Amino acid sequence: MSQSPLSIKNIDEQIKIIRRGIHDLISEADLRKKLARNKPLEIKVGFDPTAPDLHLGHTVVMHKMRHFQELGHNVTFVIGDFTGRIGDPSGRSDTRPALTEAQVLDNAETYKKQLFKILDPEKTIVAFNSTWLNALTPIEFLKLMSNCTVARMMERDDFSKRYKEERPIAIHEFFYPLAQAYDSIALKTDVEMGGTDQTFNLLMGRTLQSHYGQEPQCIITLPLLEGLDGVRKMSKSYGNYIGIAEPAADQFGKTMSISDDLMWRYYELLSDKSLEEIAELRKAVEIGERHPKTVKEELAFEIVFRYHGKDAAEEARQGFNATFADGGVPKDAPLFTCEEGETSSPVSFLTESKLAPSKSEAKRLVAQGSLSINDEKCNDALKSLPKGEYTIRLGKKRFLLLTVK
Repeated sequence: MSQSPLSIKNIDEQIKIIRRGIHDLISEADLRKKLARNKPLEIKVGFDPTAPDLHLGHTVVMHKMRHFQELGHNVTFVIGDFTGRIGDPSGRSDTRPALTEAQVLDNAETYKKQLFKILDPEKTIVAFNSTWLNALTPIEFLKLMSNCTVARMMERDDFSKRYKEERPIAIHEFFYPLAQAYDSIALKTDVEMGGTDQTFNLLMGRTLQSHYGQEPQCIITLPLLEGLDGVRKMSKSYGNYIGIAEPAADQFGKTMSISDDLMWRYYELLSDKSLEEIAELRKAVEIGERHPKTVKEELAFEIVFRYHGKDAAEEARQGFNATFADGGVPKDAPLFTCEEGETSSPVSFLTESKLAPSKSEAKRLVAQGSLSINDEKCNDALKSLPKGEYTIRLGKKRFLLLTVK
């Protein structure tokens, strides 16, 4: 895909936009050389369709892809229908279970529908890496494998930890970073992007391009977005995520539940507002001209608008304020009854009522100060409540009307 010369932005302006919200750039000097040629760069990001839905954590890199599109560069969204069958070992303590071809293709179709909520469909190339990886002959496969040593593979934290802990490492897992690197070779990539957990894989692409006679790609790593708890990365397994396919009301409410400090992180990584606009908002909050809640509402509105449209965003805002504006309890807050004693302790009633997914998670939430009983903080997960009726609030969004008999 070719586009007009990049006359709208000089190199310094482009670098400023590209550096927004990133973790690292390897290297700026190389990127400046590429930009100085004044022709569109080839930008690549790969996603393995290992789960059907995306959450806001996944979209951080998509927003950076959109920045490159707006600067006139060519963006390729690589769907790893081949690499997804291997399973990315990044951050894993065990071997991923293999997905069937049908699962991968179903998930890939869902991704295609979701990604155009952010990317410009007219300026986005969607490619499946099975196109070139399935075409490798045995000799070509061996050539690719010969460009990396076992010692280099064992530099990966996940592999070295598993080896020391005597956890199995399947041979096919070593092929994953090589296959991802070959994507860059096949596409002649100028810039590849991914999360900080992808650094080893991205560097492998940069290394192998040299072996194949290509100019090494630049690498941009982006931070892993913190989830609603503000501590761990956003993940479905932690229950701290905002899915981009979730209902508008849930997206709005979850966004409003994040802390005031975390709000600025979300603005920087997810909002279309400029850094200057965000800085002005932050200053207005600091000097008392704007209330954090109204600024957070703007963020929630923008997120819902992007995935559901203006009408749904306005309806979600009105619905949220009707329920929570005065700190009230939702009309549909669940009811739960337990017996006085061991079952009336927070760790018990939070778990049994399904307000918390497990006892360990309930203890963690209580320890970090997320539990309020009748508007008073509770830091003791094991102290039983006497007979009575209680309003339980976990975080800012989860409620329970508890009766202890």
